[in-house]
Amino acid sequence: MNTVELTPHRFAGLLAPAVDRTFRAGMLAGREGGGAELSQRYGGPTGTGFLVDLRTRLAAPGGTVDGPGFAAITRYGDPVSARRAMDKHVAHGMIHRRPDGALSATERGAAFLAELYQVHAEVTEELWAGHDERVARLVASLGRVLAYALVLADESGDPDGSAFTALAPPYEPDGTAPGVLLLNRLGTLRYHRADAHAAAWTAAGHTASSVAALPAGPERLAIELETDRRAAGPYTVLSADERLTMLADLAALPG
Repeated sequence: MNTVELTPHRFAGLLAPAVDRTFRAGMLAGREGGGAELSQRYGGPTGTGFLVDLRTRLAAPGGTVDGPGFAAITRYGDPVSARRAMDKHVAHGMIHRRPDGALSATERGAAFLAELYQVHAEVTEELWAGHDERVARLVASLGRVLAYALVLADESGDPDGSAFTALAPPYEPDGTAPGVLLLNRLGTLRYHRADAHAAAWTAAGHTASSVAALPAGPERLAIELETDRRAAGPYTVLSADERLTMLADLAALPG
């Protein structure tokens, strides 16, 4: 019997790099396995860039991302550059922007996202071949974590400007491939930690640019530990053994 103590906040810190590694491997496989070619057919990065980032909401029929949500998602970039990039997406006929700043996919944008989901299904099936049981277990556990994270966000009355609530729950139509479920649930979970990190550095008196320039040392460590604390809540839905299993499953996946 496993007796390792793995508290939710400790788990949050250990999980983050494992989530990043697995998610990035899946996204890279998507770009190399047809995603780049698909993007070119729809205007290239100037037409599709943010659609990829916002896919878990904008792929849904009627799905929208409001202005504060988009600002949270792009908080580490230059807002002027983000606005100009979005202008190009609108000009390419991929995204519709309402007067209040809310974003939605056009018919053409939705067609791109449907094809992107198919590309991701094909590449993740190949990338994680032979790991069906692990993928299924991760999909189930992450589903519970994300559902509880949304409950906690609702109970706390999170203010506007949450990247996580802008994109969660991920759009998962009937028949979505297990690899796509895993990829998009991991991606959505990363935004939950991003919000926790932003809350931690804001409380420490930083901005997005100043925290990015912060060198390794006690202050950065304190912010990371506070991020772990703020990110930990959803993981209380898992038992300690389930947390260990999630770490082991992610570590075992290729990529």
